[in-house]
Amino acid sequence: MVHRLLAGAVALLISGMALGQAPQSSPAISYTRDIQPIFTEKCVACHACNDAACQLKLESAEGAERGASKVPVYEGNRTKAVPPTRLFYDAQGVDAWRRKGFHSVLDNQGSQAALMARMLALGHSTPLTPNAKLPEDIVLGLNRENICPLPGEFDAYAKAHPREGMPLAVTGLTDAQYQTLQRWLAAGAPVEHNPIQPSAKEAAQIQEWEALLNSPGSTEALVGRWLYEHLFLAHIYFVGGEPGHFFQWVRSRTPSGQPIDLIATRRPNDPPGTDFYYRLMPVQGVIVHKTHITYPMGPQKLKRVKQLFYSGDWHAAALPGYGPRHRANPFETFEAIPAVARYQFMLDNAEYFVRTFIRGPVCRGQIATDVIRDHFWALFQEPAHDRYLTDAKYRAEATPLLAMPGQIDDVGSILTLWHTYRDKRNEYESLRREAYADMPAPSWSSLWAGNDNALLTIFRHFDSASVTKGLIGDVPLTLWLFDYPLFERTYYQLAVNFDVFGNVSHQAQTRLYFDLIRNGAEVNFLRLMPANKRGAILSDWYQNGGKVKMWLDYEEIDTSTPSALKLDKRDPKRDFGLKLIERTGSLNAAPDPINRCHGAYCSRPQMTEEFRDVEQSLSRLASRPAAGLKVINQLPEATMLRIEGASGKRQVYSMLRNHAHSNVAFMLGEVSRYQLGLDTLTIYPGVMSSYPNFMFNVPASDVPEFVEDMEAARDDTAKFERIVMRWGVRRSHPQFWQYFHDLSTYIKETEPVEAGVLDMNRYENL
Repeated sequence: MVHRLLAGAVALLISGMALGQAPQSSPAISYTRDIQPIFTEKCVACHACNDAACQLKLESAEGAERGASKVPVYEGNRTKAVPPTRLFYDAQGVDAWRRKGFHSVLDNQGSQAALMARMLALGHSTPLTPNAKLPEDIVLGLNRENICPLPGEFDAYAKAHPREGMPLAVTGLTDAQYQTLQRWLAAGAPVEHNPIQPSAKEAAQIQEWEALLNSPGSTEALVGRWLYEHLFLAHIYFVGGEPGHFFQWVRSRTPSGQPIDLIATRRPNDPPGTDFYYRLMPVQGVIVHKTHITYPMGPQKLKRVKQLFYSGDWHAAALPGYGPRHRANPFETFEAIPAVARYQFMLDNAEYFVRTFIRGPVCRGQIATDVIRDHFWALFQEPAHDRYLTDAKYRAEATPLLAMPGQIDDVGSILTLWHTYRDKRNEYESLRREAYADMPAPSWSSLWAGNDNALLTIFRHFDSASVTKGLIGDVPLTLWLFDYPLFERTYYQLAVNFDVFGNVSHQAQTRLYFDLIRNGAEVNFLRLMPANKRGAILSDWYQNGGKVKMWLDYEEIDTSTPSALKLDKRDPKRDFGLKLIERTGSLNAAPDPINRCHGAYCSRPQMTEEFRDVEQSLSRLASRPAAGLKVINQLPEATMLRIEGASGKRQVYSMLRNHAHSNVAFMLGEVSRYQLGLDTLTIYPGVMSSYPNFMFNVPASDVPEFVEDMEAARDDTAKFERIVMRWGVRRSHPQFWQYFHDLSTYIKETEPVEAGVLDMNRYENL
């Protein structure tokens, strides 16, 4: 009876909208002016990127018209790869997407309203109790199995899930928004397409860059290919360009000056199948933070590229092919290009390259993130101290050993392929260890310090991660040191060669090799430590079964050749971290008095007195182990603190939970390796995750009380519940969207180029 009443209410809501205001008597609705802003405010936070529910992407008219699919992008156990379905790439136009299995959510179905209309009506008829915890039967997060009903299956869906209309499990549309959308859908959901066009200044720079990458000659073609494969993920923005305009490198059948005829391949280094040209294509639709990996271009960058790649006395005699061997080993494929030029280009914008494989645009990264720690710093080897760059004989010996797996996705060959590439990698590590033992002992001059990309901080948030310039947080358990072979392999394995639509074999090989990459970065760093301390430090990183992995899969480390660094013998790793902070000065883009409080002052000196007091109070929660601050165990990975000052101005802080692990060397069983008493919080200004898990909105005057209550909550769930009730912004909060989108506004105010809509798929039901 209840289900029949609900279905009747939904039908009345829809028919009332359709009949009560006939489309012909209504003011014309513009998709661009009226509809997309509603989608951007209430829908894009869940319907974007590869993990968009039912592949329904609502950042653009093209995504809305494309519709939905029952086929998930993320399916870790599939035995066969699936065809890629990248919007704007793998099909052009509605008919082409229908042939790929997408169904409309906008078209009326005979006498029935469109699927979107019915989903919105179901959501509008069952509003949430303001700021109350959601019913437990509504599954949220990445464990949710999206049903993706076809139009004919909607009634059964509504009966089985009466509280799961759209927007899902969150404060819904306003009445005005709801009426606008229903009028639009009843009128046939007309859209207009207004693609972004480059400005005159942008067009002039695009012409210069396209001319460079498409220059005739084998040398020029090889450089063009290398640059394309390293920039294909970038959201390019130009000096003097329009705010909000971004561009992506693609391969086109047509040359500059003509409309782009895009060649869609799984990977950027797959065979193009025809003659092609490198082109810059405008990024269309609403910018989404999680896929927004920015890269600057302008006259100085153009000059730098020419200096790096064209000023030397070298020439490419022939062009390599595009087969599996060339994908597996870019060191062989591009060996004609001076290695120092390749490495320096990557160092110049190291944050971008680390973001491509740590933060990544794939939008669900647990296959990669469960192999890294929750908090670590990344450093880079000075090119003059990188033997791969300086020693041609060593480079020739090392290059054949640097091939990477993942090109052959035969499920039955996973172990054979893994052992082959593991053994090659370990042979390389042995070669490297012996070669570096003959070099001068490493010192501070061994670390690259060319610009503020030289020091990076990575935070892992379970299945996502962030990268930020500077040394943030307390000295971490592990540090990574990239040399060129490691940096390039990491980029190719996790960005260029990774196929999110691939099968279980491809994804397992990628994950297993990334484990070796992490180990290689750790071993590189260990050589900076005193020789007699390296074994103990490594052993601390590989507890609880980790030593078995060391014995099975890793090469032995160098425990005899010295380091030239003078470090505290009791804790050389921590002493290194503290000295690194002191020595790097202006290179360290992230002074951090909140987490590294020295003396009485634990706040940024440039803040007003009100917010200095706020940061002083918040510092009491930072860098403390959960054994003494037990409330950490009740917090998710990435919590945002929105602190409102008396004047109405606000500051935003990220409160990041750093899970401690006995080791991160295995693909399964992560929970069994947690060391919960050693978890810590890092609190830092800004929005340091594309995926907020929760938010507190706290008046500045309440911050001391908020901190005291957090300290007192310990393992008491009732006390923590009171904190959430008083200051928490639950999904059902009447002002949820105002506060949620204010995080994006804060990014726009502080780092305008980086701004984009955040994702709420991981927003928890605290």
